[in-house]
Amino acid sequence: MADAEGAIVAEGEGPGMTAMDATKDGGSTLQAALNAVATVAMTFAPRAAHAAMTGLGDNTDIVRRCVAKAFALPEARVSVGTDIEAVCRDLFAPGQGYVIYAGTGSIAAYLDEHEVLHRAGGRGVGLDDGGGGYWIAREALRAIWRREDEAPGAWPGSPLAQAVFAQLGDSSWARSRDFFYGSARGEVGQLALAVAQAAQADEAARAILRAAGAELARLGGALVSRYGPRPVALTGRASSLHPLIAQSVRERLPSTIEMTQRDAFPHRAAARLAAQASSGDNSPTQ
Repeated sequence: MADAEGAIVAEGEGPGMTAMDATKDGGSTLQAALNAVATVAMTFAPRAAHAAMTGLGDNTDIVRRCVAKAFALPEARVSVGTDIEAVCRDLFAPGQGYVIYAGTGSIAAYLDEHEVLHRAGGRGVGLDDGGGGYWIAREALRAIWRREDEAPGAWPGSPLAQAVFAQLGDSSWARSRDFFYGSARGEVGQLALAVAQAAQADEAARAILRAAGAELARLGGALVSRYGPRPVALTGRASSLHPLIAQSVRERLPSTIEMTQRDAFPHRAAARLAAQASSGDNSPTQ
């Protein structure tokens, strides 16, 4: 929540949601998540809202309607944009720098001086999203089971396999298969935590983390080559899993490029966008 001047007056966490939920079960999943947030937010009687969400496409109008319904707002008082645009706005003024984001997936983005968003990556975990949490988890499972192909029963000698199977609760192929193919992408991405845990004792885990950094650096490098040298901010939970990731990104970006690792608060940027939409109104916005 932000007041009309853009100062943050309240913030919190709510149920997970993506814009893709707008087309599932008639949008009831998305509506329920938004209603849960609105239950608290309505204390502030918001005058406008901005939804910064992943998974936007042809569903933008549905998302807008769901947000308007949850917060009892006219649809004209609701704006919708991508989560990565909000990340860019939080970390840089338009035209000032590039963002490399690694969460479950990965993307690099640049909001130029005309407020046009340019992207590299972000194709989804099924196609790419190299260096994100899902990618790290997949590479770990691939390495573990390829090793089992070569030497069945070798996994107890691998700190990486031990950490991964401990998180899965079972060392069987059936458990790995069911988890990987039957879990939500975010749940699979959580397995990257086990890779980071094993890195101190396992070279295979370290190699995966260094490779993740190389994938993320490729995204940032693509924007540098397209739009010229600017500072780069590395952010997202997966990027901070282990220092090797940021180190690998730094090693692969041009040495002349300033790189920092920073936390992003896109929800604050979204609230400020809503505040701009209701400028002159003294009531908080979301």
